[in-house]
Amino acid sequence: MSRFAQKLEEHSISLRRGRPEILQVNVGKLCNLTCVHCHVNAGPKRKEIMTRETIDCIIDWLAKTEIPTVDLTGGAPEMIPDFRYFVERVRTLESPRHVIDRCNLTILLDPGYEELPDFLAKHRVEIVASMPCYTPKNVNAQRGEGVFDGSIAALQLLNSLGYGIDSELPLHLVYNPVGAFLPGPQDELEADYKRQLFSHFGIVFNKLYSITNMPIGRFAAFLRHNHQLKEYMELLVNAFNPTTIDGLMCRNTISVGWRGEVYDCDFNQQLDMQWMNGRPLFLWDIDPDKIDNREIATGNHCFGCTAGAGSSCGGAVL
Repeated sequence: MSRFAQKLEEHSISLRRGRPEILQVNVGKLCNLTCVHCHVNAGPKRKEIMTRETIDCIIDWLAKTEIPTVDLTGGAPEMIPDFRYFVERVRTLESPRHVIDRCNLTILLDPGYEELPDFLAKHRVEIVASMPCYTPKNVNAQRGEGVFDGSIAALQLLNSLGYGIDSELPLHLVYNPVGAFLPGPQDELEADYKRQLFSHFGIVFNKLYSITNMPIGRFAAFLRHNHQLKEYMELLVNAFNPTTIDGLMCRNTISVGWRGEVYDCDFNQQLDMQWMNGRPLFLWDIDPDKIDNREIATGNHCFGCTAGAGSSCGGAVL
C-alpha cells in the first residue's frame, strides 16, 4: 500500500469517480519547448502523435455521450497534423462541445502556425496558457531563453482578437512554481499577475490557475539532480489536506492518451497507470454511464494534488 493510500485510509476516505464532465485528451508529446517542470517529458524530438484514425474513434465515442467539455493537451497539442481537424469535428457535432486548448503561447508565433490564433478564435476555443511568472528571469529559467518575450507577444496577439475581453473567448493563465515549493494563494497571485501584466504590457486575461508541480517526469529528474526529491515529497505529504478530495480533477475527468488508452488523470497517464479490466482499456471500450463510483487509481504522486489548497487542471481546488 502506498503512503497516499494509507493517508486516505487514515481519514476514512474512499476516492471514487463521479459523473464525467471533461474528456481530457493528450494528443502527443511533441512540443516546441523543453520545460524543466514538464511531467510529460515533452519536447521537439518526441515522436508520439495521435493519428486521425484515433481522433475519429474518440469523436465517435464522444458523440454518444453528454460530456460537455473536451480538453486538449500535450506536448503542444497544436503541433499534431490533425489538431484543427480534431477541433472542427468536436465543434461541429450535432451537439457541439466546448473545447479547451492548453497552449504554451510561443507556438502561436512559430512559422507555420500564423493562422492558428484566428482559427482558435473562430471556433470559440478556450485557451489555458502556460505563464509561470510575470518576470523574464523566472519564465526563461523554467521554459527556455526567450520564452518570456514570445509569451508576451502571443498574449498581446490574443488580446487583439478579443481573448480575455470577449466573454466567448476566455483566456486563462497557468502558474507553476519555479522550484520545489507549493504555490502561494491563487487569488493573490492572480491579482499580482493582472496588475503586472496590464501595467507593463497592456495584457488582460480572465483567471489565473495555480498548479502544483508533480514529482514525476522531468520535474522529478530535476529534483533528483538537485537532491531535493525526498524533501519535496515530504513537503507534499505534510501538506495533505483531506478537504481537497471532493474537488480533485480525477473525479470528473476522463484522461485519454495519444493512442486512445484511458486513465484517471494526465499524471497517471505519464506513469502508465492505464485502466484495466483483464486487459488494458481504450476509450472505445468504456461505457460512460457505467463508470460512476469507479475506484480511482492512486500513488504517492497524488499528494501533489491534495497538498495545501489542492491542485487541478482548473487551478487550486479550495
